Amino acid sequence: LTYYTPEYEVKDTDILAAFRVTPQPGVPPEEAGAAVAAESSTGTWTTVWTDGLTSLDRYKGRCYHIEPVAGEENQYICYVAYPLDLFEEG
Repeated sequence: LTYYTPEYEVKDTDILAAFRVTPQPGVPPEEAGAAVAAESSTGTWTTVWTDGLTSLDRYKGRCYHIEPVAGEENQYICYVAYPLDLFEEG
């Protein structure tokens, strides 16, 4: 699964968020943005038995745009789109 998808076209039903990130030295902003999208949606650092039960591609967050923060070195705004189905009611 890739969570950095610059070609993604935002849908009317997506929930949009912007995160200010400072990648660790040597980490490209695309990787940092993808990590934010993954960890805040369907990503995990371990194997989960439920992975095979659902289509993670349907529920994952997507970092679709990254721009540098004006006047700040190595800081970026990462824009993430979350599908509405990722969230439960209530």
